Amino acid sequence: MKTRTIFALLLAGILVLPALAQQNSSTDQSQPAAQSQSADQASSSQSNSSNVGATGKEPLQPPAHEGFWGHLNPFARKKYVQRQTQPIRDRVNELDELTSQNSKMIKDVDSRAQQGIQLASNKANEADQHAIDAGNRANQAQQTAQQAHTRLNTVEQVVGNIDQYQPQTQTEIRFKPGQTVLSKNAKEALDEMATPLKSQHGYIIEVQGFSAGRGQAAIASSQKMAESVVRYLVLNHEIPVYRIYLVGMGNAPVQATANDTTSKPKRIIGGRVEISLMKNNLEQLAGNTSGAAPSQDQQQQPK
Repeated sequence: MKTRTIFALLLAGILVLPALAQQNSSTDQSQPAAQSQSADQASSSQSNSSNVGATGKEPLQPPAHEGFWGHLNPFARKKYVQRQTQPIRDRVNELDELTSQNSKMIKDVDSRAQQGIQLASNKANEADQHAIDAGNRANQAQQTAQQAHTRLNTVEQVVGNIDQYQPQTQTEIRFKPGQTVLSKNAKEALDEMATPLKSQHGYIIEVQGFSAGRGQAAIASSQKMAESVVRYLVLNHEIPVYRIYLVGMGNAPVQATANDTTSKPKRIIGGRVEISLMKNNLEQLAGNTSGAAPSQDQQQQPK
């Protein structure tokens, strides 16, 4: 009986000792913790918060007093362990949240940077395209100005020589004495000269009649022969009358040709009509104008 009582007392003592040791360690830890906290606050105020971490809080400090059992308490309860590890979990959660916020800010900054780079690239490409268009328009303007300058020089030259007619071809029609009717050979010669004139401009035809005889009779005869030539050209080839200049020369002496400067002027024997085709530069101006107009239209189309 006594043995059982002693054994029960020993067992109760063994069970009570860990509880007393835990209470002593907690009280011992609370006092040094309070003392260390006050000391830390004083030191932190003196050093102007030099030990503040990334979360804005001071680093966790190890307990100054380790208790009766040291770092490892074999009889520590669950609440005691949770109370000791709660500051660490809170600090870890704060670090995770801070890391997440930093990652989000980095992504936002990178996204804005990419948008800015893309916008700058688009603006640069647009500026390059505008520069290319401006260069093309400048080249077109320069070409147009050059063409206008060339045409102006041509017009000035043509206007300066508008009343200067140069002989092109010359045809001679002979008549028998007292005859004013055109022969077959005469008509063929006139056809050969007048056919190409239907689509031409800037020309005149000079018709001079010569006849044998004297005085007014010779002039009237040469006038009739020249009129027969003019009538044929107007009726058969539709040459405007205002382009034909008719003169009855009568028995006037025929001038020497340019190649025969030594011979003297001769008087005509029989009837004779000289038809001279003379041109100026109006036809050349019309050709240049019709050729330059399509090129200007082609330059205006790509606008």
